[in-house]
Amino acid sequence: MQKQVIIDCFPESTHKYRKGYAVVAVDVIRATTSAITVASKGGSCLPVPSVDAAFQLKSKLKDPLLAGEIAGALAPGFDLNNSPAELAMLDVTGRPVILLSSSGTRLIHQAKDCDAVHLACFRNYGFVARHLAAHHPRVAVIGAGSRGEFREEDQMCCAWIARDLAEMGYAPADEMTFELIKQWATEPPEAALCGKSAAYLRRSGQTKDLEFILTHINDLRGVYEVRNGKVVALPDCDTDFAFAHGSVTSPRAGTQTLC
Repeated sequence: MQKQVIIDCFPESTHKYRKGYAVVAVDVIRATTSAITVASKGGSCLPVPSVDAAFQLKSKLKDPLLAGEIAGALAPGFDLNNSPAELAMLDVTGRPVILLSSSGTRLIHQAKDCDAVHLACFRNYGFVARHLAAHHPRVAVIGAGSRGEFREEDQMCCAWIARDLAEMGYAPADEMTFELIKQWATEPPEAALCGKSAAYLRRSGQTKDLEFILTHINDLRGVYEVRNGKVVALPDCDTDFAFAHGSVTSPRAGTQTLC
């Protein structure tokens, strides 16, 4: 059977990929970057779909940290925003981190009934692709979306994963997937600066997150999966081999589309 990869968007699309697919959730700015950062530091990241769900979960845990936003702003009663830069500075080893975002954590929650749910961002997309190629013949890479739009940074990350899979023998499953690969394959991470999500972070004074995201590209060897509501790092010899032998790809050099 021909291996296939498809790119889609929005939490509601996950129902199409519940059986027979490995789903990859992507919310570069900022939920999957935050979740992966917490898990990479030994924290116990627990994505939730709503404020109510966050406080219900908090009541069951010992000393959890609440990190989250509503429409980009700090959620009421939370300890800090959905900020990968701030989370990277904290010692979260062994500590539960309840994570909330407007779209990304809803996407992760909606995908809970899928056969396998992975997380990806700029920090680990190359390693995710290598792992998927070794283990899953059908892959759905899904961007979280924001305010009804498939944002540029998520298109880019989804396209880079799909591009790498295509180079390893996967066929794009539809025209949109093919076109997104073609559009973003050689664009540098800085192309995300042209998007509305980046503009919001600049406008709201949250540029440290933007800087963190754009300066951490394929710097993690980890593959992260959601199991029983928790983000876990998978031991993966395939990605270690790829890293050691330089076979993990990165954005191609090309014309930079900077704003």
